Amino acid sequence: MKATARAHPIQGLAKYHGMRDPELRLPYHDSISVCTAPSHTKTTVAFDDSLNRDEYVLDGERVEGRGAERIEAVLDRVRTLAGLDTRVRFESENDFPSNVGFGSSSSGFAALALAASEAADLDLSLPTVSTVARRGSSSAARAVTGAFSQLHTGLNDQDCRSERIESPLEADLRVVAGLVPAYKETEAAHEEAAESHMFGARMAHMHGQIAELRDALRAGDFDRTFSLAEHDSLSLAATTMTGPAGWVYWRPETLAIFDAVRELRDDGVPAYYSTDTGASVYVNTTPDHVDRVEQVVSDCGVETHVWEVGGPAEVLSEDEALF
Repeated sequence: MKATARAHPIQGLAKYHGMRDPELRLPYHDSISVCTAPSHTKTTVAFDDSLNRDEYVLDGERVEGRGAERIEAVLDRVRTLAGLDTRVRFESENDFPSNVGFGSSSSGFAALALAASEAADLDLSLPTVSTVARRGSSSAARAVTGAFSQLHTGLNDQDCRSERIESPLEADLRVVAGLVPAYKETEAAHEEAAESHMFGARMAHMHGQIAELRDALRAGDFDRTFSLAEHDSLSLAATTMTGPAGWVYWRPETLAIFDAVRELRDDGVPAYYSTDTGASVYVNTTPDHVDRVEQVVSDCGVETHVWEVGGPAEVLSEDEALF
C-alpha cells in the first residue's frame, strides 16, 4: 500500500484569511488561486504494519511538532475513509523555496492527500481529495484541483471543497516570482484574523470580489483578472497589519518590485504584482513580455523564477517513488 503524487503550489488571487473552524480548516469566505509550474512537491506515502509509529520526513528532515500534527490530520482522515488503523511512512520533497510566501504548504498537503488516498485504495474524485487536503491547509484544496481553482466556503465537506475554473488564461499567463527570503508565519495570522478592525470590511467585499474574478477568468480578461489579484494583495496586507500582532511581511525589496511593476504598466507592459502571506512577490504577465519583466524584477536585487500555470495534483508511477 504505497503511492507517490505530485502537486503544484498556488498563488492566491482572491485569498482566504482566517478560519471559522481551525480543526477542519473551514475558511470564512471563498478563495481563488492559480497553480504555478513546474514548481512542485513530490510525496510518497506507504501504509506499513511493521512501523511502531508514523514517520514523516520533509526535504530530508524529520517533521515534528505542529507540522507533524497537520500531516497527521490529513492521514487520519484518509485512515477513517479507508477503515484503516495502519502506521504510515511519509517522505516529501519541494523543488522550490519553502516558508517564503510561495505556497509550499498548498502543494505539500495536496500531494500528501492524493498519495495517501491512492495508497489506501480509495477511489476519490479530485474535489473529494481536496476536502482531505484542506485538513492540512485550506490552500491545499485548490492545489488538488489545479490551474485556476475556487475553494467554496461551507460547514462540511460537501460544501467546502475546491472546483477548477476553466479559463482561456491558462495558456496566456507567465509568473515571474521574485524571491524575498524572509520567514513568515501564516497560521498565527489566520488565528487572529477576525480580531482586525479591517476584517469586517474585507468580508463585506469578498463576495463581490469572487464573482468579479470568476467572470474575468471565464472571459479571459487578463488585465481585469490580475488587477483584481493585485488589489486583493493590498486588502490582505491591510488586514494582517491591523491584527493584534501587527504582522508586517513586506521588505524593502517587496516594495521595490511593486514600484518597478507600476513603472512597467505605465510603459504599456501588462504586469501586475501579487503577494500571499510573505515578502516574496509574484508578477503576473504574458509570454510576450516575460523576459523584460524578469529582468526588471531581477534588477531589484532578488532571485527570480519563471513559472506557468500548473495542472491538478497527479499520481506518479512507481519508479518515481522517494523510497
